Amino acid sequence: MGYNWHWGIYFDKIKGGEETYLSWLITGFGWTVAISLCSWIIALVLGGLIGTVRTTPRRWAVRLGDAWVELFRNIPLLVQFFLWFFVVPELLPEKLSLWVKQEMPAKEFITATVCLGLFTSARIAEQVRAGILSLPRGQRLAGLAMGFTLPQTYRYVLLPMACRIILPPLTSEFMNVFKNSSVAFAIGVLELTFQARQMQEDSEQGIETYLAVTVLYFICAFVANRMMVWIENRTRVPGYITAAK
Repeated sequence: MGYNWHWGIYFDKIKGGEETYLSWLITGFGWTVAISLCSWIIALVLGGLIGTVRTTPRRWAVRLGDAWVELFRNIPLLVQFFLWFFVVPELLPEKLSLWVKQEMPAKEFITATVCLGLFTSARIAEQVRAGILSLPRGQRLAGLAMGFTLPQTYRYVLLPMACRIILPPLTSEFMNVFKNSSVAFAIGVLELTFQARQMQEDSEQGIETYLAVTVLYFICAFVANRMMVWIENRTRVPGYITAAK
């Protein structure tokens, strides 16, 4: 094969600097986790709200929710990153546009977080909608018959059960957030994939570099999976999907 293996590359110093390649990977790993967790919070809040709205009797609200889901779900994530980073600032008022392009702190990080959060919110909205609609119609009617308002019926009757039902697909989405964060390298975020590309070009040890990155992404996804399974087991209700082993 002729490949020069060097497993100690992680502790070598970068060319012309004092940092090690391991420090590059740790920095990238930190940004990956930060982007993923922040965007997940945005996605959960917006996705839960929009998914709920799409099951209400308000037709105009349902149509707005449908438009949101179709917009963000049908445009490739990479294209959305470019749109948010290069196009949206140009559409803002002149002063705000200048501030965003030149003075906004952590511009790349904020853009990546918002973009990934909105993209994932559309997917979560569809899952929340499906979870609510999968419940027997009598649950909504029973809540209203007990004197609950419609918002109270959602809060105390429908959403607690729907959220339990959709925990398995939410687990997949949580894992996907960590993997999708790798696209943020395209706008210059120093996340794990960006740092891996730098390390590979600087050290010319591509196999060792991407094996380490693979392990780090696996750790993120595995921890996310175990967290969601723990929540699923703690909140399951006998007779529903989350009760299955």
